Amino acid sequence: MSDALTPLRHRAFRHLFIGTTANLLGNGMAPIALAFAVLDATGSVGKLGLVVGAYSLTGILFLLYGGVLADRMPRGPLLVGSSAVSAVSQAVVAALVLTDNATVPLLMALAAVNGAAGSCYQPAAQALLPQTVPVDSRRAALALSRISGSSATILGASLGGVLVAAVGPGWGLAVDALTFVLAAATFALIRVQVAPPEPSPGLVHELRVGWREFTSRSWVWVIVVAFCFLNAGLTATFTVLGPAIADSTGIGRGGWGLAVAASSLGAVAGGVLSLRWRPRRPILVGCALMGLTATTPLLLALAPYTWVLAVANFVAGVGVEQAGVAWYSTLNEQIPENRLARVYAYDDLGSYLAIPLAQFTAGPAVLLLGLHTTLYAAATLILLATLVMVSTPSVRALVPKTAVT
Repeated sequence: MSDALTPLRHRAFRHLFIGTTANLLGNGMAPIALAFAVLDATGSVGKLGLVVGAYSLTGILFLLYGGVLADRMPRGPLLVGSSAVSAVSQAVVAALVLTDNATVPLLMALAAVNGAAGSCYQPAAQALLPQTVPVDSRRAALALSRISGSSATILGASLGGVLVAAVGPGWGLAVDALTFVLAAATFALIRVQVAPPEPSPGLVHELRVGWREFTSRSWVWVIVVAFCFLNAGLTATFTVLGPAIADSTGIGRGGWGLAVAASSLGAVAGGVLSLRWRPRRPILVGCALMGLTATTPLLLALAPYTWVLAVANFVAGVGVEQAGVAWYSTLNEQIPENRLARVYAYDDLGSYLAIPLAQFTAGPAVLLLGLHTTLYAAATLILLATLVMVSTPSVRALVPKTAVT
């Protein structure tokens, strides 16, 4: 295990590690706090979908531009700016909720600002990691970052559930704002040596170069398209349908926070496992394990009990982490460093494209089809997407250079 901790010896990685952990700690609280803030203010699942959908929509709209910026600008300062904007927007949301002045249009607008800021954060953070450690430490650095992120999400989700139940959702949002401040301060300390970017012919050319890198590998775009549908079913479950069921059953708000946290606890266990277990075809194994996430909507429909959901989410979290480590380590290995952020942006764009639609339509779908049918539809999307991935020849045949038997 000492070898697994080697990346922490590098100063730039430590600062990135701390900053991303702080960021994800707050983000673990935010979805739970925001969901129940909207439900308290409106009592409407549809309006909750509008607010969380506004965040996702602007994040998606600005993703490609964020990817270009992350390949053309120093990634550390870009992370500072993104975190600072997020800190301000979340602080305003917290103030509105705590003073009972929150309205759906205001919450949608602020969620949109936060989503736009996050569109720069994601590709910059993902592409910066390989620059902070030597090549032979990159997989371990990725695993450590994901373990820390999952741990922070566990603590954030648990604390968010406790705060919402004890003192209200506004305080969870206030703590989220403070974590962005800490993240910005830590990112400002990152120093990496990078070659100056070549003169840019323009945004369109930059996007075309990234698109060629993205589409030239069939296993990349097949998995991204599949995740577009998988994430739609999963996100609608966790951000809209789950909180609504928790409020109307014995799960309760605290219980839902614990069930969500169990997913991250499973991801921590999966991250530790990935430090030791490297299957010969990690992408194929990871894609297959994503099918476990269908248990959440199925159990919400069939057995809405906190402990059952927690166990299932833990097991699914282990599988999700295997998929994540395999995916990012293989991309880092096979995509040129100066184009990596753009490929990550196309990855995020494709993977998240249907999320706002799923969030916006979850409420109307419940009214039209019924809650149980909507949950079954979400599970079906997840399982069909998994089947497409594991049946694709290029996915089945991929053996990364770092994979071992």
